[in-house]
Amino acid sequence: MPHYTYNIIPQSGRNSPRPAATHIHNVSEPPYSGQLPTDPTTYRHSSPSTAIIIDNGSSSVRAGWSSDPTPRLQFPPLMARYTDRKLNRKLTFIGSEIYFDGTARGQAKNIYEPGSNIANNWDVQEGLLDYVFAKLGIDGRNGEVDRPVVMTEPLANLGYTRRTMSEILFELYNVPSAAYGVDSLFSYDYNGGLTGLVVSSANTSTHLIPVVDRQPLISHATRLDWGRSQCAEYLQRLLKAKYPGLLTSGKVTETQIEDLVRAHCYVSTDYESEALRMLDWTGLEDRDCMVQLPFQEKEVVQKTEEEIRRAEEKRKEGGRRLQEQAAKMRLEKLVRKEQELEYFKQLQEQIAEVTTKKEVRALLDEEEFKDEADLERRIKEMEKSIRKQRNKDVGDLEEEPEEPPSYPLLDIPDAELDEAGIRQKKAQRLLKSNHDARVRAKAEKEAEKTRQAEVKRVDDARREADLDSWLDERRQARQDILQRIKDRDRLKQDLGNRKSQASQMRMKHIANLASDNPMGRKRRRGQNADDDGFGADDADWTIYRDIQAGRGQDDEDDEEEDFGAHLKAVEAQLLEHDPGFTEESTRDSQRDWTKSLVHAFLRGPWPFDAESAKESNQFHLNVERIRVPEVVFQPSIAGVDQAGIVEIAEDILMQRLSGMPEARDAMLKDVFLTGGYALFQGFEERLREELRAVLPFEVALGVRKAQDPVLDAWKGAAKWAEGEGRGQGFVTREEWQEMGGEYMKEHRLGNVFT
Repeated sequence: MPHYTYNIIPQSGRNSPRPAATHIHNVSEPPYSGQLPTDPTTYRHSSPSTAIIIDNGSSSVRAGWSSDPTPRLQFPPLMARYTDRKLNRKLTFIGSEIYFDGTARGQAKNIYEPGSNIANNWDVQEGLLDYVFAKLGIDGRNGEVDRPVVMTEPLANLGYTRRTMSEILFELYNVPSAAYGVDSLFSYDYNGGLTGLVVSSANTSTHLIPVVDRQPLISHATRLDWGRSQCAEYLQRLLKAKYPGLLTSGKVTETQIEDLVRAHCYVSTDYESEALRMLDWTGLEDRDCMVQLPFQEKEVVQKTEEEIRRAEEKRKEGGRRLQEQAAKMRLEKLVRKEQELEYFKQLQEQIAEVTTKKEVRALLDEEEFKDEADLERRIKEMEKSIRKQRNKDVGDLEEEPEEPPSYPLLDIPDAELDEAGIRQKKAQRLLKSNHDARVRAKAEKEAEKTRQAEVKRVDDARREADLDSWLDERRQARQDILQRIKDRDRLKQDLGNRKSQASQMRMKHIANLASDNPMGRKRRRGQNADDDGFGADDADWTIYRDIQAGRGQDDEDDEEEDFGAHLKAVEAQLLEHDPGFTEESTRDSQRDWTKSLVHAFLRGPWPFDAESAKESNQFHLNVERIRVPEVVFQPSIAGVDQAGIVEIAEDILMQRLSGMPEARDAMLKDVFLTGGYALFQGFEERLREELRAVLPFEVALGVRKAQDPVLDAWKGAAKWAEGEGRGQGFVTREEWQEMGGEYMKEHRLGNVFT
């Protein structure tokens, strides 16, 4: 027997749903961390040279003293200020404090515009500086902050922004001196960097800065407009497209989306292959993250066993009473029928005793009978009905065999009948035609049954004689039915698309019917000018079948039912006689939800109950876990028209620095990662592999990550303020007043004057 290949599901449990999820993730609560403590101890014991370090980031503000190992204050750059009418006072909330009050959350404002790392809301900036100085214990008795201030700023910060910030520090707070530096360069210096390529992927953007002998080459630095905040926006867009209506009602906040990015997203070391395998059934429960949103379950009243028993007895009692009432009504009806039958029998006896036809006619007209035969027929019908009712209720009477109908008037010529007899003869002829039609239908049914039995006998004989050919025919028949089902579904879909060929042909037919001259210029001879000739030929009426695409709605249902019945019959034969055709090969099994890629994408490897409030408020993260952070390597998948960091790094190293081969080789040995993006799992390994693939094989490559990609910028600024920055990087208040707001002192960790 030849070997046949089928599209059979591998033995991996693909068609079996997984057990219930053991771990369901919940969205995080609002990040309220309480009131930050105020500590004036360091300020009292500090020297005038001890600087205040402020990492003025777009995701978090970090502040502390230069002598501290870590920042004392960390809070988001948010402020809410409004007047409480009940308390009749103005309230101000800073940082995570806004999540404590619902009104404050709605009134919160950020220093930065969405997607930007350039400060532009100076009212909020002043509020945050007030908060920082107050929490650090600076009393401001003389109306000034008498300590130097070091602030971080983004690469290539605008001169207007720096000038406004200096104006606030020197005029509003009267600080003695201030300095600015680039956060990523502070982090690189803190981690001992000398010559290397700094890859700083922070909250709103990614910068690549080449550094040679501790001196950044700002002119060769490049910016990519993608960071952690864009990751959160992108994930939100993907989830809205994946679950329309679920996330549009404000059930998930921006901070919760950011937490989902931090907790579940990671950088794939081989994105293309892992994206293809992400929705594979095997191991999907480990790759799929189920997130539960808050929901209100429908209240189900739980009854005690005693209440259930009483309700059941009440239902039984109600049913018993209904049965008794029905039996009583049937008995009363039967008694009335028997009394009526007795009356008609008495009438029949009276007619037999009457001698004149006139008296007989009077008795029959009084009861509205046509003749004595009509009375006799009525008596037989009532006896039959009573016998049937008694047999149904008691079951002790045998039904009389049905007598074949007789039609005596059909043999009598019309000339021998009066007008009433002729009418009765027509009625009997119609009854005989109906009876004969039923007899023929029954005979045809028996003949069809016999024919089917003969066809089955012949088919069984063919199968026993040549099983291979018989199986080939059944497989081909199954494929033909499947193809017809596909064609029917495609036709239905095309009819819904007004641009499809089927819809255009349908509209042509309708337009031809509505045309004033559908027959063209030539008319039939002798035809009226107002008559278009439609209907003269039988072929004209096929237009309606063309408009309906060859079938009506009822025909579609019948055809669909026939297709399904025929397919199941053929598949049943294959299941019985073809060892290679299993239950998993049937169409119903192929359409199982456990084999649906869309279901795996939306619901993971678990069933979904649309009536469950809990499951209706769940969403799943699978492909999004690697797709969101992948944008920094492939910006085009998120619609960003820029090159990825690998292409940017290759351009900087191999093109812009081609005239500095020694510096370039040293730079490749120290590719430094900092910023929040570096916290993604697999980011360092992926960047190393991607760079290795585009760089010459003979060059050495080293990729490392900051000790703390988030806090090292603040730590580097504190180290710089305590060391070399004391003498060269600060601008005093007197210098600022003399030189103007544009004046700045350049240093190796800051921006250059442009």
